[in-house]
Amino acid sequence: MTISGHDRLQELWQRGKDFLGVDHAILGGAMSWVSERNLVAAISNAGGFGVIACGSMTPDLLEQEIRATKALTGKPFAVNLITMHPAIEELIDVCLQEKISHVVLAGGIPATSDIRRLKDGGAKVICFAPALVLAKKLIRSGADALVIEGSEAGGHIGPVSTSVLAQEILPHVTDVPVFVAGGIGRGEVMASYLEMGASGVQLGTLFVCADESIAHENFKKAFIRGNSRDAITSVQLDPRFPVIPVRALKNRASEAFLQAQRDIITRHQDGELDMKEAQLAIEHYWAGALRKAVIDGDIDAGSLMAGQIVGVVKKQQPVQEIIDDLVAQAGIYLSTG
Repeated sequence: MTISGHDRLQELWQRGKDFLGVDHAILGGAMSWVSERNLVAAISNAGGFGVIACGSMTPDLLEQEIRATKALTGKPFAVNLITMHPAIEELIDVCLQEKISHVVLAGGIPATSDIRRLKDGGAKVICFAPALVLAKKLIRSGADALVIEGSEAGGHIGPVSTSVLAQEILPHVTDVPVFVAGGIGRGEVMASYLEMGASGVQLGTLFVCADESIAHENFKKAFIRGNSRDAITSVQLDPRFPVIPVRALKNRASEAFLQAQRDIITRHQDGELDMKEAQLAIEHYWAGALRKAVIDGDIDAGSLMAGQIVGVVKKQQPVQEIIDDLVAQAGIYLSTG
């Protein structure tokens, strides 16, 4: 009996669908200032799985955002928490109090105690695994699912490409669902990772120009004009102040970041900032620069965080259409592949 491409797709990502409680095992990547109530609810309502980007929100702001999202969708969604946030414990309290079904821990290796507290409170925990050894460690610590994100992705990235991470990790991690992220812009690629053993995918850049995204019109236009080679990584000036590379469309802000590092390092050398304060000042540059671009529309002085797949984003369209296109492409690929 011949299995249709659609049926094959359902079979391949059934585990991811069951884990997330959705029709399509597609997570929305958590993008600061972009992944807020409107886009998150739209992704969930379209059959995917929206994820709120907590970023630097205070616990009160996160609570408001969760409740506002619930007012827009009755479907499941997650909250992405940055593990280095100074109020991480209070943010976890908010997620448990609001009965968030899934929490994504990002921005560093999460503490086992944080994973345990979330699980004890009834939440499923999703963690990022940048290498096989860390994937195994996170599973031992209690992670319910993993995301492997390659260097093609936008924002803060690791050094290894998605295709290499997938080959390194997918054959060896079968006890929890694994979602693949970075450089995915078409259903055929999504399906190929599912065939390799992934339970689903995570997409960010593809949703920035959705109708429901609150990103400024200038920001969206920059994405639509952008080519893959324009999405470059930031440069670290001083090894004493390690900078997690950030992938963004090149503009004046890219150059300004180099100068910002120089100024902060000089202030440290002059005794004005200690090492930790200087490191934080470098990191805070991106938070302010991103808001300037996404919300204010300043695409020259603001940060245009984007994945390399930005080259395939050529129009603004509804979230439902984006997801339907991916599913249709995957179905055709699987019926002929």
